[in-house]
Amino acid sequence: CACYRQSITAELHTLRMKQTMKMIYSWLLKKRKTPNRKLLKQLMLRAAELARIDIDNDFVAEITFVDDERMTQINWDTLEHVGTTDVITFAYLEDEEMLMCPEETVIELIICPDFAYREGERRKNTYYEYELTLYIVHGFLHAAGEDDIEPKARARMRRQERRVMKKLQDEFDFKQ
Repeated sequence: CACYRQSITAELHTLRMKQTMKMIYSWLLKKRKTPNRKLLKQLMLRAAELARIDIDNDFVAEITFVDDERMTQINWDTLEHVGTTDVITFAYLEDEEMLMCPEETVIELIICPDFAYREGERRKNTYYEYELTLYIVHGFLHAAGEDDIEPKARARMRRQERRVMKKLQDEFDFKQ
C-alpha cells in the first residue's frame, strides 16, 4: 500500500509539472488544525481532475475554508439562504473572457470545516476529514456542471461523489 501511494505521489508530481491550473487555498479558522499544505494541494488537484475539470488550463481554483459564522454570512449575502452550509461553489468556466485572462480565479469554493466536523460526529460511517474531502469533491463536481437540485440529477451527483471519493481514498490518507 505504501509503495502504491508513493507511485501515485510521483504521478501527481508529474501531473503538476504538466498542468498549468493553479490551486490556492486559505484556511481562515483558528479552532481547527490547519491541514498539511502540500497534501491538501495534491488532493485538491486530484479531486478537480477526477471531477473532470480540465486542469490543463491557465486559471486558478481557489478554496477558502471558513467558520460557521462567516459561512452563514456568505450564504446569506450570495444566496439569501439562512444559516450555515457545507460548501458554496462559484464557477466561471463558461465565461470566455475570464478563461482568457491568465491567473484568473474561475473556480471558487467556500467550505465550512465546522459543518464537516459536526457531520463527522453525527454520522456513523464518516469522520471529519472524510467530510471535508467530500465537500471539496462536491464543490468541484458543481464547478464541472453537476447539479443536485432535482432527484435524478442528485442521484447522478451522489454516484459521481462516490466514484471520486473511492479513487481519492485509494490514493490519499485523509487523516494525514
